[in-house]
Amino acid sequence: MTASTLEMALTYEHARIRELAEPAHHPDAAHPEHRHQTDWFYAIASQHLAAAEDVLLPHVSRLPDGSDLVTRYVGNAKELERSLRFLKGRQYGDSRFLDLHHDDLWKHIDRLLSEHETLETTYSRQISEQLDGADVNTLTEDLLEAEEVAPTRAHPSSPHTGRAGRLAHRMWRMADTAWDSAEGRVVPTKYHAHPKRDSALSHYLYGTPMPHEEPH
Repeated sequence: MTASTLEMALTYEHARIRELAEPAHHPDAAHPEHRHQTDWFYAIASQHLAAAEDVLLPHVSRLPDGSDLVTRYVGNAKELERSLRFLKGRQYGDSRFLDLHHDDLWKHIDRLLSEHETLETTYSRQISEQLDGADVNTLTEDLLEAEEVAPTRAHPSSPHTGRAGRLAHRMWRMADTAWDSAEGRVVPTKYHAHPKRDSALSHYLYGTPMPHEEPH
């Protein structure tokens, strides 16, 4: 069976988040000249989680045993967000997290990312089986667009689902943007390997010509 655009988008997202995570694994990533690598991974992963909660989980809740599926997803997301905050705190010298070992923390994050990818792969396939092609494409576009305006930091203690979750994400986006600017934190606005911007997938979804192509 051919993968839907939603499945393709999430597969692409997972690969690019892993790509961003790779340089952040290195022990010297905490050095000031390398901190932007972890900042990029942290920001994009946070945006992806928040957007998926806002856009995908309402559809997941309508699947068989949807309530349990949502609970499992949110549990993973909260633990992943907590780990991302530990990672950022350790990188910037927060005394609360300096006793965490770099390799152990990354083993935990990698395990959570693997679980996250498995959940989204399974859920996106089930959603795609229930919706027609046009609705799947619309859902995929909604997900990509939601990521553009999602919070750039992890907020594990905030609401994650429903109206309260969406409102929290909007409020945190404004706060995160202000803090990113105040701290001079590097957050990509146009990253060449970013899964949402200028990618083959986004051009496919939106029907725009690739950079090397001329419009017909």
